[in-house]
Order: sequence, then structure tokens, then C-alpha cells
Amino acid sequence: MRVFVTGASGWIGSATVGELLKAGHQVVGLAQSEESAASIESSGAAVLHGDLDDLDSLRRGASEAEAVVHLANKHDWANPAESDRAERAAVQTLADALAGTGRPFTVANGISGLVQGRPALETDPSPAVGPDSDRGGSENLALDYVDRGVRTIITRFAPSVHGAGDWGFVSFLVAAARKQGVSGYIGDGSAAWSAVPRSDTARLIRLGLEKAPAGTRLHAVAEQAISTRTIAEAIGRALGLPVTSVAPGDAEDHFGFVASFFAMTMTASSERTRELLTWAPTGPTLVEDIEAGAYNNA
Repeated sequence: MRVFVTGASGWIGSATVGELLKAGHQVVGLAQSEESAASIESSGAAVLHGDLDDLDSLRRGASEAEAVVHLANKHDWANPAESDRAERAAVQTLADALAGTGRPFTVANGISGLVQGRPALETDPSPAVGPDSDRGGSENLALDYVDRGVRTIITRFAPSVHGAGDWGFVSFLVAAARKQGVSGYIGDGSAAWSAVPRSDTARLIRLGLEKAPAGTRLHAVAEQAISTRTIAEAIGRALGLPVTSVAPGDAEDHFGFVASFFAMTMTASSERTRELLTWAPTGPTLVEDIEAGAYNNA
């Protein structure tokens, strides 16, 4: 297949491009800078210049492709409303271009906020509906296009997609530990995160694109629940720092913006995903990656 990938030079996107190429697919990656373009080209993929606000480029990329993988997001933590607006506009533009074709359209989402008090399941619908909701309600918007002839596949990522070079939540926890001189967890550290290696995530995206039926929700989750205390202790061992509890009232000062996420339990099951795609994660655990030094340069 000729696959158009947004976020092709990003953390998950670059691994996905490599996975698709290795499987024999052609890839065109969206690049918003010359640096991104060079990275995409060096992997063996073609480049389409543009960004999430360049709807004409998104429309062209989707129209000329046999499949679309949408991974890009502005991740503007200072202005989440802008990230949500751009995400919704991009998903709508891509889906409109695919309407009536039956072609696969993979849309990324996270597992946070799906349910409370238990691990999220693939059957749980996203509560985010409409342009003013999280990510602009892009998951539900994309699923609306199933009835318009788009093979929509939602891929929900664990809060930690880990490995050497990860710039996500764990890297911010490591940076906070270096700054504060201690590796902290909030309260009793019983909040928990799911996690998945980057390589397994890329393989899941490729399998979903090839095999998943329209309307499928997939969970990129290898470890269902790792306590935040366990994560902090692994960081402490990797950096040679003491480990301590941080009072909830002091968490923002200690961790910065990531504090609100580190205080949350964000877990999900991937049982249905594994059965549907015969997907079995093979990469290291989050603790193994941390202890092996994957985040020592964060």
C-alpha cells in the first residue's frame, strides 16, 4: 500500500515509517520543516511538505494514498484548545478525502480519561464528543466516517511509549528528578500507568492498518499497570538518586506540568487487540528501559 503518515518524523511516527517500509509498503511522510524532511527521506520514505494547519497538503496526501496513518499533534501544553482545534480540523480533512473509498484510516488517541476505577477496554467509547472536547473529539469524529465508507481504526496509546530517545512523560519525570536531586512519586505512589515499547507500538499500527475491520479500537498496551512509585524507584536507581514521596500540594512545583498526569491512574487492557491481530509485545518493560539508561540523557 501507499501510506500517507502524519507525524512521520516523530517518536512513534518514525518507528511506524520504518515498520511499514520493512513490510513492503510505500510511505509518504508529512514534513513541516527541512529537518523533518531530511529525517523522513533518510528512512527511505517520500516527503510531502506541510503541517496540521495546511489542510490542502493533508487533503492531497490522503487523496493520493491507499491508507492514512494520522499521528501528528501539536501537543501545545500551554494552549490545549489550539491543539484540539487543529486535531479536529486535520481529522475531518483527512476523512473527507477518504470518504467512499473503503481505505484504512488510523487515528491516534490516548487512554487517559476514558473510564474511572478500572482499566479501559477497547469496547469503551471515548467520552470526548464535539469540537470543545479533548483532542477536539477526533476519535468519535473519525468513527462517524465508517458509515461514509472509511475503514477507520482508532489506536489508543499507553501514557508511556518508551525506549531510548523518548521525549514523552517519563523524560519529564527524569528531568524533574535531576533538577530536584530526588526521584519523586506523588502521595503513596499507588497511581498506575500502562506502558508499551515503541517498537511494539509501530508493529501494532502496521498490523491494524493491514487487518483491522472498520470501527476497530486498538490498545497499544504491553504492561497494564505499573505503579508510579515503581517508575520513580526505577528512575532513582538509573540516576543514583534517592526516592521520596511528594505531597500532592507540592507536586506541580516538583514535577511541572506533568504532575497532573503523574497523579492519575491511566491503565488499559489490550486483550481484545492481541486476539484480533495476533499481536504479542516482545520489547523490554518500562522499568527495564529506564534501568538500561534509555532516559539518562533526558
